[in-house]
Amino acid sequence: MPISPFIAAHASNPDWRTALHRCLEQLTRAAKADAGAAPVAEYTLGWCYLTDPFADAAEAILAELRQHLPGVSWVGTVGIGIAASGVEYIDEPAIALMLAPMPRASFRLFSGRQPLPMTPEAGAFNAHTALVHADGTTPDLQELLPELAERTATGYLFGGLSSARTHTLQIADAVLTGGLSGVAFAEDVGLLSRVTQGCQPMGPARQVTRAEDNNVLTLDGQPALACALQDLGLANDLAVEEMAEALSSTLVGLCRSNDDQASTPARFGPDTLVRHIIGLDPRARVLAIGDEVETGAQLTFCRRNPEAALEDVRRIATEIRDELETSKQRAAGAIYVSCVGRGGPHFGTPDAELSAIRDVLGELPLVGFFANGEIARDRLYGYTGVLSVFTMPA
Repeated sequence: MPISPFIAAHASNPDWRTALHRCLEQLTRAAKADAGAAPVAEYTLGWCYLTDPFADAAEAILAELRQHLPGVSWVGTVGIGIAASGVEYIDEPAIALMLAPMPRASFRLFSGRQPLPMTPEAGAFNAHTALVHADGTTPDLQELLPELAERTATGYLFGGLSSARTHTLQIADAVLTGGLSGVAFAEDVGLLSRVTQGCQPMGPARQVTRAEDNNVLTLDGQPALACALQDLGLANDLAVEEMAEALSSTLVGLCRSNDDQASTPARFGPDTLVRHIIGLDPRARVLAIGDEVETGAQLTFCRRNPEAALEDVRRIATEIRDELETSKQRAAGAIYVSCVGRGGPHFGTPDAELSAIRDVLGELPLVGFFANGEIARDRLYGYTGVLSVFTMPA
């Protein structure tokens, strides 16, 4: 059974009841206005993203949604900011909703209360891909993501870590805290997904020739700190305070030894994981990185670059648009998860990356949130955006 177009709504108001009522009105109008859309009563899966001022009202919001749309299974989370088609809401109370009329056999919600099975069972739901919302304080999160990915046929996850100034939460037919939750999709749910990077390389890709845990001792056989100073164009005999100041705005792009490397020297590929430099030893010339580093990996020093990041958003949206046209498909709806460090003033103008996506893909139903870490495949990224588009026949 092919998927029909999704419908979406979004609103901001200090009162969550007013914001939710406006969203529900928009959904009703959208269902009536789109000749290809289903009646609201036929929608089965819903997304609900809230900004953190509404976190305390999450239980009440979910109860209202169930009352007005009793046949819908709800997933979502809270964010410091949330996204909709062409617009972002950051530092203001807001709600974004999206509904999909998917066959109920095509998706399954999961959480710690109702986990996905370890192995496919005959006649049971078999996960192909999965949207994941996670609590960043969950122990062993970096190990849990690959384990969850193994429960899907493709190994492809997409989503992010909840973000909030007070407490985080997730929605998976209930308001949850901690762990991972989301919705898995069967093979018949078409999906195109891309990762966009937010940092630009400052030097060459270097090989990690010696590392211990998160400490990088040598790169290309040379002291790691000396390589950092060289790639940043800094003197090797800088005072420690000046070194620390220079490295405070520098990050590293890590690419595992068996991953595809960046497609061009000036741009990171989707396999690159950006991590902070969290310390240095000026005597041993060692750098400490905010993640474990394996010997043999590729490491590139980098800095955040708004212009390059926005151009990369356009690139991935264009790739998805071109693939849709080639396969004679069109977008039914989309999820966009971006880093909290990318929203608002980072691009110098509000709504920059959401506007860029809309400019390329058009006014499609889209919701999402600004995360404390972005998930794609079985990995946790930083300073990235993950755009996932559900497809339907053109």
